[in-house]
Amino acid sequence: MSAVAKVKMEQVFSPPRALKGKISHFCPGCQHGVIHRLVAEQLDASGVRENTIGVASVGCSVFLYDYFDVDVVEAPHGRAAAVATGVKRAQPDKFVFTYQGDGDLAAIGTAEIVHAANRGEKFTVVFVNNAVFGMTGGQMAPTTLLGQVTTTSPYGRQIEAAGPPIRMAEMLATLEGAGYVARVAVNNVKNLMKAKAALKRAFEYQTKGLGFGFVEVLSACPTNWKMNPVEANERVGKEMVAYFPLGVFKDAAKGA
Repeated sequence: MSAVAKVKMEQVFSPPRALKGKISHFCPGCQHGVIHRLVAEQLDASGVRENTIGVASVGCSVFLYDYFDVDVVEAPHGRAAAVATGVKRAQPDKFVFTYQGDGDLAAIGTAEIVHAANRGEKFTVVFVNNAVFGMTGGQMAPTTLLGQVTTTSPYGRQIEAAGPPIRMAEMLATLEGAGYVARVAVNNVKNLMKAKAALKRAFEYQTKGLGFGFVEVLSACPTNWKMNPVEANERVGKEMVAYFPLGVFKDAAKGA
């Protein structure tokens, strides 16, 4: 027998158990799949997979139940934080998280997320910010950058008409009830590691009973940005991070 034949193959990589393994329907270069994996890894690592209820909003997150091997509740557009409040209060022993886009959370759902954070509801929010309404046709969102062209801002977002883009993480961090608030990105390995750390900390705020956790994730949307995946990923690092700085804006348990 040759030396090659005697080599024992060992598995060194496997997908998270919290993911179903379904082929993605997301557009090429979309970073929802990356974010899904990070969330699923943390569900596994935290030991809460069998005890989790996800709340999916309207938008690109609407098919959450297709990808995550956990119970999922569908919320009306913008109402994920309100639904999660009800779920967590009715089932306080469950791990509850919402997965929302900027068109959902920062537009029609602004009141819900602000008041949930202010009340200090004990669930976790994963907020995907790609600066555009993704699923519904590429309209301008509250986070759309100045000058950015969308289907409803064909000449670019103008501050006189639409105001500046809303920085949700900074705003929520000012609320007394918010426990942990951070903004991360998934455009390179370094930022991926920081995103994993932020999700871990946000999960701890719930599993340890510390309160409300919020992680904003900057993400690319090549289709609606009219870019190829490489260009879109570069735009996250150059343009989005410049306006939406990365970092931890509040970690109340540490007094920060």
